[in-house]
Amino acid sequence: MPKIVVVYLSTSGNTKTMADAIVEGAKSRNVDAKAVNFHEARIEDIKAADAIAIGSSTFYYKMLPPMEKFLDSLEKANVADKVGAAFGSYGWSGEAPVMIAEKMRGLGMDVIDPVLRIQYQPAEKDIEECKRLGKDIANKLKKTIEKHIKTGKVEGVEVKMGEGGH
Repeated sequence: MPKIVVVYLSTSGNTKTMADAIVEGAKSRNVDAKAVNFHEARIEDIKAADAIAIGSSTFYYKMLPPMEKFLDSLEKANVADKVGAAFGSYGWSGEAPVMIAEKMRGLGMDVIDPVLRIQYQPAEKDIEECKRLGKDIANKLKKTIEKHIKTGKVEGVEVKMGEGGH
């Protein structure tokens, strides 16, 4: 079953609420999804995931510094070609999700546009947008996997007839 990991760093709980709704949306499309607080994120989970959504609050026109360091460390997790998404809450400016998406693209990830930015506490309509993003991630992930199966490339391994590929 395809796996999605949603990593978030939330200062007031708003980005966590978004992460939980993204997971709910993804699960509704029959994929394995879980939200993980940034402080509990493990590199093994990132490596095992087929898609990664990353969210951060915006603080002084930037993503939170620990999240920036986390994104820099993803290079070691070999995230190139994974499906990605960026999201976050903000009070005034909301740049963090855009910065996250740029870093993800720099790592070779296939990032869903547009990023999801919600001002202040998510209202019911915002929660629905988060669920929609979860569904979009799941749908894109399934299409990517189907494409890899058709081309004979699954999980980065060439599958040939006569070698378990039929």
